[in-house]
Formats: sequence, structure tokens, C-alpha cells
Amino acid sequence: MKLQVNTLLALYSVLEFAADPQRHIPASEIATKYGVSAHHLAKVLAELARAGVVESVRGVGGGYRFAANARRLTLMDVIEQFEDISSSPHHDDGDEIAAAERAVGQVLTEIDQIARATFSSITIATMLKLVQKAEGRG
Repeated sequence: MKLQVNTLLALYSVLEFAADPQRHIPASEIATKYGVSAHHLAKVLAELARAGVVESVRGVGGGYRFAANARRLTLMDVIEQFEDISSSPHHDDGDEIAAAERAVGQVLTEIDQIARATFSSITIATMLKLVQKAEGRG
């Protein structure tokens, strides 16, 4: 399963907000950190706000902050906001296809199912522990 840029930005942003849930973080701060335009990131954050994952605060000292439960929110919950993850086969079952194509399609479908199951089992809280470990703090 290949994730779109917006999905990755959403995941990075959620982890940034969840790491310090009381702090209001400006979109520009995260945009700078990940090398994207603040305008582009604002579209991603607006989608996360509509989903109730973050909340937007306007004005001086404003920005976005984490609004979900890190122990319940999974990577898949975030991914589903940006990806069409319907279980679509890698070929049209109505078409006549070669046995090799059918076999490869079955493997690719199985890989997608495993990826979905994995993303569904990893919470934001678990990811925060991995981030801390990667930073040498865990």
C-alpha cells in the first residue's frame, strides 16, 4: 500500500500534535519542519479538523492541537481520511486474465490486507513511543 503525500503529512502532523497535546502549534512550524508549504499543509489540517483529530484555534497563540485519544486513534483512522482503502482487487474479475496475472493480483491483494490490519493495530500512542525511541529518548 503506497500512501499519498497528504496522508503522510497528516500522519506526521498528528504525531507532532499528539507529542504535546496541550500546545497550539502553527501550521507553518510543521510545514517548515517537513519542507512543504503552509498553504498545502493547511488543507491537510482542515481535513483532520473536520474528522475531529485536531482542533483549530485562531488568533495570537493559535494553531492546531491534538483533540483525539492517542490510545484509541490508530494509523488507519488517519489514513482513511485521505486514502480510498476499499478492498479493490488488482484486476477486474470480469476480465479474462492469465494465471500469472491472477496469482500476482492475489498476492498484492493479500499484502494490502496485511498492511490495513497492521495500520489498524498501531495507535498514535504506540507511534509516539517509537518516535521517542528514534530520537534516543526512549
